[in-house]
Amino acid sequence: MNSYGLALLLLCQLSFALDKALEFPKSFPHPDSQQIQKRGKPAAANIVFKSTDGGQTWQDISEGLPEGAQAEDIIEKDRELYIRAGNEIYHGKPTSTAPFWQKESFPNEHRSNVWSPTYTNFQHKGVNTVFETAGGTVFIGCNNGLFKSTTNGETWKQVHTGGWVMKLVESNGVLMATSQSGILRSTDDGENWDLVIREGGVGIAVERIKGGFAAITYNTESMTRRVRTSYDGGKIWQSIDAGLPATASIASIIQVGEYFFCGHPDGIFRSSDQGKTWKLLLPSIENKVFNLSVSGNAIYAIPRDGGC
Repeated sequence: MNSYGLALLLLCQLSFALDKALEFPKSFPHPDSQQIQKRGKPAAANIVFKSTDGGQTWQDISEGLPEGAQAEDIIEKDRELYIRAGNEIYHGKPTSTAPFWQKESFPNEHRSNVWSPTYTNFQHKGVNTVFETAGGTVFIGCNNGLFKSTTNGETWKQVHTGGWVMKLVESNGVLMATSQSGILRSTDDGENWDLVIREGGVGIAVERIKGGFAAITYNTESMTRRVRTSYDGGKIWQSIDAGLPATASIASIIQVGEYFFCGHPDGIFRSSDQGKTWKLLLPSIENKVFNLSVSGNAIYAIPRDGGC
């Protein structure tokens, strides 16, 4: 596995630690503000944004990243942020009053965080994601399916063969995954998988929310991306996108407190009534779509071409 693939694999492992620490803080005040806080003129801008007040204001924390870089993922772990931009990983302090990023020493240089190979017995190419359940089962999603290990990566078993698998999440013993055919669900530790949302297109995103899951899929009949939630462990899904402009490029759906946030081609939308109505908080930047992630009460937004 090349350094890029290994960096992605390790970053995905960090995302598992972040997912397990996910909490849902109380609602935020001042819902109507649409402001970006700017800090001087950093060399890099409009790569990654952060909000800690429920989307009221957004701070550009791109400083330290390569100018014009395209960020891919952002993870907070052990009081540090990690972000992937191109073939490199950068780290920074989320509590810094002057946000900055430094290039991570990887894999042959050394600093306080030392990177090392993992799951070296896994021989398949095209790794998309690595996920570990609360019970210690490890999954690797690849371009040719989903693989499972209950032996800490010593041996692997393919448990899904219907095309690529991109992301997994877990809640109360239920596993959900995005796939080439839609959204997959498992209730037996990933041994068997059922397709619970299938609309002709692929599964775009799946996230844990308070009491259930949220998902985005592509509908080939309407040629739009649809947003849904489930509160019964992923068996029944309700549409929550009636108040959003129809589009083929919705990128993400997350929950912070009692709010839902959606990364849409028009910008970042927020709902305070579980998706019945939506309000635009932050317009799009450079015609890009925001990919959203959450850690505690912080929301991170990465503008990307096409969203995904």
